[in-house]
Amino acid sequence: MKLCILDSETVSKNDISLEEIKSLADTTVYGSTTPDKVAERIGDSDGVICNKCIISREVFEACPNLKYVGLFATGYNNVDIKAAAQHGAVVCNVPSYSTHSVAQHTFAFILDYFNRVSDYSQTVKNGDWVNYKLFSYFYLPIFEIKDMRIGIIGFGDIGQQVAKLSLAFGMKVSVYTRTYSKVDAFKKANNAGDKIKCCGLDELLSESDIVTLHCPLTDKTNQLINKETLKLMKKSALLINTSRGGVINEQDLADALNDGVIAHASVDVITYEPMREDCPLRRAKNITITPHIAWAPKQTRERLLKAVAQNLKAYIEGSPINKVN
Repeated sequence: MKLCILDSETVSKNDISLEEIKSLADTTVYGSTTPDKVAERIGDSDGVICNKCIISREVFEACPNLKYVGLFATGYNNVDIKAAAQHGAVVCNVPSYSTHSVAQHTFAFILDYFNRVSDYSQTVKNGDWVNYKLFSYFYLPIFEIKDMRIGIIGFGDIGQQVAKLSLAFGMKVSVYTRTYSKVDAFKKANNAGDKIKCCGLDELLSESDIVTLHCPLTDKTNQLINKETLKLMKKSALLINTSRGGVINEQDLADALNDGVIAHASVDVITYEPMREDCPLRRAKNITITPHIAWAPKQTRERLLKAVAQNLKAYIEGSPINKVN
């Protein structure tokens, strides 16, 4: 089998090995690929593995041998699934590999904000502790998260892991999801009882101290957080997004932050990545932005590459797994 990897640098900067994948096929590896080079680089390959490169209908038409598309990701909106099916190509993703790392990043945002870790560290570097007369100062307010209410939008694997961590911190949990049966199963499995409440979106937004997004980007969730829904939130609320940037209307969020409609936002994803110069959130007040790294701990990427290799091996052996088409 002839295989092309289009954007290896999205998963490894030579800190983890691609050898398990490369050993399965005659493999050509590119660190990154611009859109105009995708079809050319795939060429007569039987398979391609990528993360964000667009595998469009035009790519399938230009690459008649292409029968396998493997993804370094859970999301597959970069592949024209209908065209793949018509072309006879199998598309395989990697579900659930980043559950723990994304939940961890969510709580990194929460703890950094409510404990003012970065802010206090900067005051120390500025000399405030050296020049203070007492052993401690706490002029930047900090808060316990115990008994705070966290609203979780989306209750897949990541949403459920965030709920587990929230319960461990003694928080109250509200959930808004399409699949409330998952909440019932979670409550039973974790002996959560009345510690988790299912509710509508408006209720969740209005009562939560923290709102965290863990839903897929669909027609129904596109710009779910916008000018009107932001108005429903507490002025003291923290909004977190580690799902997809398009779930938020970025201009509306920037306006809300600048005008004090909500207190703070912490986001790991934006609509256009890499960030554009004119992204409304770039210069907004009261926001923390990380560059889509919630999924990227070394162990998480190692798990991802192992799963990608297993997907490819299963396809070669004639029994594809994790098919999305």
